[in-house]
Amino acid sequence: MYPRCDETAPWALLQAYFADDGQAFDLRQAFTQDAQRFAHFSQQAPLVFADLSKNLWDRTSEALLLAVAQACQLPAQRDALLTGQAVNHTEGRAALHTLLRRPAGQALTGDAPWVAQALEQVHTTLDALLGYAEQVRADAQITDIVNIGIGGSDLGPHMAVRALQPYHLPGKRFHFVSNIDGHGLQHILGQLQPRHTLFVVASKTFTTLETMTNARAALEWFQQHSTPEEAPVARHFVALTAHPEVAQAWGITRSFSFWEWVGGRYSLWSSIGLTLAIAIGSEGFRALLAGAHAMDEHFRTAPLAHNLPVRLALLDVWYRNFYGWGSRCITPYHSGLQRLPAYLQQLEMESNGKRVDHTGRPLTLDTSPVLWGEHGSSGQHAFYQMLHQGTQPQPLEIVAVRDGTHPHQEHHALLLASAVAQTQALMLGRASECGHRHFPGNRPSTFLLLDTLTPQALGALLALYEHRVFCSASLWGINPFDQWGVELGKQLAHDLRARLRTGDISGLDSSTAGLLQRLAGGSSHPTA
Repeated sequence: MYPRCDETAPWALLQAYFADDGQAFDLRQAFTQDAQRFAHFSQQAPLVFADLSKNLWDRTSEALLLAVAQACQLPAQRDALLTGQAVNHTEGRAALHTLLRRPAGQALTGDAPWVAQALEQVHTTLDALLGYAEQVRADAQITDIVNIGIGGSDLGPHMAVRALQPYHLPGKRFHFVSNIDGHGLQHILGQLQPRHTLFVVASKTFTTLETMTNARAALEWFQQHSTPEEAPVARHFVALTAHPEVAQAWGITRSFSFWEWVGGRYSLWSSIGLTLAIAIGSEGFRALLAGAHAMDEHFRTAPLAHNLPVRLALLDVWYRNFYGWGSRCITPYHSGLQRLPAYLQQLEMESNGKRVDHTGRPLTLDTSPVLWGEHGSSGQHAFYQMLHQGTQPQPLEIVAVRDGTHPHQEHHALLLASAVAQTQALMLGRASECGHRHFPGNRPSTFLLLDTLTPQALGALLALYEHRVFCSASLWGINPFDQWGVELGKQLAHDLRARLRTGDISGLDSSTAGLLQRLAGGSSHPTA
């Protein structure tokens, strides 16, 4: 196993530097003292430009953080990830989602023996998937596509379909059902006609409670409002699953598989991306994969000091473990990226929300921050008050797009000006003798910029975030590819669902018992 960051020699040096200099760091002075600060702390990565200069670090703290990364053997951990080694230690398997966007026939030094064959399977599946997507796109009878999934089977496709709306084929509408709340499903079903609808049921196991409950209800609605002759199930339902035999039992004869080494939150690049492929076409989907692969290559080959996912991860560790900040705000200044904060919440908090290291030992340092946010400029009129004048700084991350795809250029210029202004205001602040009007400044921000929101650029951006999460996990010594923490609630829900029907509250704590009785329409003060 690799050493944890807090067990390396450079970590103690970093602690000493923070105590002596880091805590008193002032961004305004830093820009005054270093004329090359922007040049040093900004960089162009594939399809993404990053300005890291308005963060609370200098060349010394960056160098010490890089020394920590080297001591944690981050390059070796990266290579193990990219070559298909069993980096998911608790489940004993690889996490090779990067293979889903690797070009056909490309081999990496150190590839696990099974990787070459898996890559062939990936491209065979991809060709079939995109062929079917083009078939649906050409089918004028299909006007509505309903994606039924949850977690990675919903967040990725939903976010990407919305982000790439300008690339959609006219005449197709896209709907997403994830929550087990039947209100959402019913609202969508009320807009549909069975013979014009394709249901995409996405579940790795085809047993996911929320997904299968929604899928079952959709199938029942479909059968109630159509005849097999008019609209056969086989034509109007498709499954995305690692267990096609289970889908077959539902009458769903068409399915596209993906592999056990693909985690849900990393699955957009797999068959889980079918809805997106229908929306933007096979060429657009291949461009998405190409953009992600370009970032994969940057991550694989760039020195740590010039490796954007690594530099972002170093900042994450710096803020979480030295400044003690427990959250990070994500604000995309583009309406197409409205779902990006929700997507990143799962990616980072499900990956790195862990309290033990890869050996099972309790950690002595904090891991994943809370991610939150809203698209700009709406966020400015909601939570930016706290960012500017709250009692504790909260790192802000802005994602902006230089070129708009609409005719309202004045709108776009104002949007971009607002984004840059916020980072400037957070840094500079404004002194006032009136406490209400005093802005302390010296508050950190990161600015990520895409030239245009294309499929390729979106792919690069998402891969950047994936690798960033992996790097911070590698430094903390945790496994970012399991999610045991979501299992307990699922298990208990099965028991409580039965108790709701029967009214049995025996053996429960008083709160759970009381809530069940209230939900069942009875007294909230149980005696049992």
